Amino acid sequence: MKYESTRGSRLKKTGAQAIIQGIAEDKGLYVPETIPVLPFNIEELKGKPYKEIAFKVIGAFFDDFTPEEMRHCIGGAYDSKFTASDVVELKEAGGAHFLELYHGKTAAFKDMALSILPYLMTTSLKKEGVTDRICILTATSGDTGKAALEGFADVYGTEIVVFYPTGGVSQVQERQMVTQEGKNTHVFAIRGNFDDAQTGVKKIFNDDAFAAELAAAGVRLSSANSINIGRLVPQVAYYVYSYVKLAERGVLKAGEPMNVVVPTGNFGNILAAYFAREMGVPVGKFICASNDNKVLTDFIRTGVYDIRKGVREFYCTNSPSMDILISSNLERLLYLLSGRDGEIVRGLMERLDKEKVYEVTPEVRRGLCDFYGGFCTEKETIDAISRMWEKNGYLMDTHTAVAYKVYQDYVRETGDKDTPTVIASTASAYKFAESAATACGIGPCRDGFEYVAALASATGVEVPYGLRDLDKKPVLHKGVVDADKMADAVREALK
Repeated sequence: MKYESTRGSRLKKTGAQAIIQGIAEDKGLYVPETIPVLPFNIEELKGKPYKEIAFKVIGAFFDDFTPEEMRHCIGGAYDSKFTASDVVELKEAGGAHFLELYHGKTAAFKDMALSILPYLMTTSLKKEGVTDRICILTATSGDTGKAALEGFADVYGTEIVVFYPTGGVSQVQERQMVTQEGKNTHVFAIRGNFDDAQTGVKKIFNDDAFAAELAAAGVRLSSANSINIGRLVPQVAYYVYSYVKLAERGVLKAGEPMNVVVPTGNFGNILAAYFAREMGVPVGKFICASNDNKVLTDFIRTGVYDIRKGVREFYCTNSPSMDILISSNLERLLYLLSGRDGEIVRGLMERLDKEKVYEVTPEVRRGLCDFYGGFCTEKETIDAISRMWEKNGYLMDTHTAVAYKVYQDYVRETGDKDTPTVIASTASAYKFAESAATACGIGPCRDGFEYVAALASATGVEVPYGLRDLDKKPVLHKGVVDADKMADAVREALK
């Protein structure tokens, strides 16, 4: 299996090379030259554990890894740091099946990929004989940062630098990051929003002079964001697992479709579901759920991606991990839907960069028919959490609530209430405790940590172990920088 750039470069990479490099030399994103077919029959995997399904799915994408290397990566990633009996849980509530992806150390779905990425990365470095230090450079809207820090902390031969928007993450999310231990971990708040952080990281990756400067010091850059194919591919596995579990439970027969609902800002998690469909998992509809920053909803419905000021405002919401206007992984979908035409994609990305707007071709519009786009306001988010708790005794975080509300809109609009539907439940409610508690009629409290305690007391839902006593941990990272000074922060971190 080789990997090619979404922007047309003829230089193809092995899986290991693509993981190490992160972004292609022409600034595009890596995609497999063909999506592998499921290496098993669904019936064969009924009753099999998550790790076995992940081994087969991830191994199909990275076939340059030996079976022994892949088992090492899978075994190291999905161990006792996940408290669910089988890594994830699939629970039925309110007419849908919630795929709980937050039972790892940082209580968010990012653990599912960022627990294995360090293993994939270090194995790739050995395979390629790379002796340079790898600097993992990441922008986060809240969850990627902590999961990446946790995964790469004290991993030999790596440094990790994380940027997050000051005031743009929850108090719990921020405390998770700034208390992170590890000699190779570096965390900076930036004055701006997530798009500013993400744009700043991309500028650093695209700065050839800076790359040469680092190379002279024996350092090369890579990424833990879902722009790295090694971060995206592991997410495919849990959609395959979901389908297997629905078939195992008799909710559907193998070959019958399921729908997938994903709360998304950067489009990576829903793209992983699309990859699962391309592998052979029968997915009927991809339901893309946005908050007030509904650029993806509008794009799916119109074929126009528009972030021009005056047309598109940026909102800080109670689902902050989705407060994103520039959805990086959409580039991969555009590439696939355009018939793998790198020239078309390069042109679209250039227009987005310069004009802040683009419109896709009729061919791509036809491909978007597999997607449904909807959005949820802050008030609707709180209402969804409240109703779900009152009627079903199931506690959702704000992002999962956005997904559930959009799913309800989809059912009302289409009448499709019978197709079994999996909702990606992306975080513990305790990561956004103030909003969840308010929805349950709890509060006011002094701060986010008091809301965590009050929510636990009122609901009886256990606080994830990684979120306990955060307010008692010392703050180790205090840096705050302007968005245009991010490269200087990286230099300082690497001294």
